[in-house]
Amino acid sequence: MQSSSDQILARLMTFHPKVIDLTLDRVHRLLAALDHPEAKLPPVIHIAGTNGKGSTQAMIRAGLEAMGKRVHAYTSPHLARFHERIRLAGDLISEEALSALLDECDAANEGQSITFFEITTVAAFLAFSRTPADYTLLEVGLGGRLDATNVVDQPCLTIITPVSIDHQQYLGETLPEIAGEKAGIIKRRVPCIVGPQEEEGLEVIEARAARLGAPVLAYGQHWQVREEAGRMVYMDEHGLLDLPLPNLPGPHQIQNAGAALAALRALGADEAACEAAVTRAEWPARMQRLRHGPLVGMAPGAELWLDGGHNPAGGVAVAATLARMGKRPTHLICGMLNTKDIAGYLAPLAGVADSLTAVSIPDEVNTLPAATTAEAARRAGFAQVHEAASVAEGLAAIIAAEPQARVLICGSLYLAGRILQQNG
Repeated sequence: MQSSSDQILARLMTFHPKVIDLTLDRVHRLLAALDHPEAKLPPVIHIAGTNGKGSTQAMIRAGLEAMGKRVHAYTSPHLARFHERIRLAGDLISEEALSALLDECDAANEGQSITFFEITTVAAFLAFSRTPADYTLLEVGLGGRLDATNVVDQPCLTIITPVSIDHQQYLGETLPEIAGEKAGIIKRRVPCIVGPQEEEGLEVIEARAARLGAPVLAYGQHWQVREEAGRMVYMDEHGLLDLPLPNLPGPHQIQNAGAALAALRALGADEAACEAAVTRAEWPARMQRLRHGPLVGMAPGAELWLDGGHNPAGGVAVAATLARMGKRPTHLICGMLNTKDIAGYLAPLAGVADSLTAVSIPDEVNTLPAATTAEAARRAGFAQVHEAASVAEGLAAIIAAEPQARVLICGSLYLAGRILQQNG
């Protein structure tokens, strides 16, 4: 049975012919009709970037909450339920509150054209403006400059995680163009934390910051982070931190942790808060080990993992994570969207997996057919390529041949969301 918020969300999907239409005009109009909730938010930390936004946000939240701070958080897309996108002072928004806010925004919009992401972002701002908290963490949906979250004039901090090629149809074909869109969140005289970047992207980010007089705290210049002897070492002008490795798996999480620590140190966090940031963060579907549910029950002797990365940089990160795991037969079950660079995603994974089973993403209009994914896997160099009608069917075939296998379900956050829904 649909909840009332599901029914309202389905209606909001019909207010604009496009899912994505980057402009801020409609958002400003609706915010004005609601008496500008974006001007009444607790201090805002605004996060853009191609990869690592969500993990970085999760670590910052863990650190701030360890300091006793109440933190709002906005993220997208959701995995299993829309409510995941809006966290009020630490707790996911309730069904009752979400339905009331969506109805209020719908009424204020008066039937005018607006995208689903725009009107739901305004609903989040309305919720954040009415609930006391110490900080608001805003994750950009797409790009930065024209993203619906980019309406806060004076955040207390901006963060740009690594920028790479993705969403070219909206953000530009080249890395400098895409970096320019991400750098659109930088505000006059507001400090900006910058994660590891390609040189041509960093130049664009630093140039915009210089024009706006925004202090830059950049990886490699103002802060460093590395793995050393099974620990994570972070250093900036405040001194050195010797911390455990992040609890979120994968070597790329060390860089994300570095950006989170740079942000926390800029906000005055102590060492205990910094340690909590890297040891207590929770972020589903980012190299997440599945430990219960029907799929795990099908394969009691196997390791079952889930990851939602979907662009070439995500493929590199997943490959590096798998390469560092203990020796074990490793098989991928992969489903992707037809808007993604499938060849770029699969290329780094061919060398670390024994096989790939291609699936279509259930109930997703933009899914890549399993046959297309399979053909791309063959071209990428996978030794064994199969197709399956579902993840469960693919898993059953893998386990029948190798009961102790490591199996990674990957290729799309939409596929990951379906798995989390189905697997409980």
